[in-house]
Amino acid sequence: MIGNQNDAEGTYPMHGQFRASVVRLFLAMSFSIAIVPAAADTVPLAIRGYDPVAYFTVGAPVRGLPQLEYEWDEQRYRFSRPEHRELFKADPARYAPQFANRCAMALTRGEIHEPHPEYWLISDGKLYLFGNRSGPKLFKRDLTRNVAKAREKDAQIPRP
Repeated sequence: MIGNQNDAEGTYPMHGQFRASVVRLFLAMSFSIAIVPAAADTVPLAIRGYDPVAYFTVGAPVRGLPQLEYEWDEQRYRFSRPEHRELFKADPARYAPQFANRCAMALTRGEIHEPHPEYWLISDGKLYLFGNRSGPKLFKRDLTRNVAKAREKDAQIPRP
């Protein structure tokens, strides 16, 4: 007889316990790995993945990298450089676009449209995004009135 062999069943009790432990460990690891991407997918991607800080530092829209993300105000922001992410973390309200993921010009009319990152305007240190090329020009024509109207309409929109 070798080890703890159970003659009646011809098995090794320790092998069964070891196998069960390995299976439990594998299932636990698989489950935890599967949860991570699913959780990240539930938080919407802001600005279609563009770097909000780049508008201020580079003066142009720049795509962010998936490995440089930061969640703020129920949005996932991406950054093109680690230092941009750190600037955003220090003062997110300064760099985040006004009106979240909404076209500023459409809001003045009470409409909700997703903006395109290529159509933007910085005024008084605030980033505004628009759904089409004419948005920034139209918004600037009566900037003070348009900002007030967009804020008023945005406040009336129910939040999920």
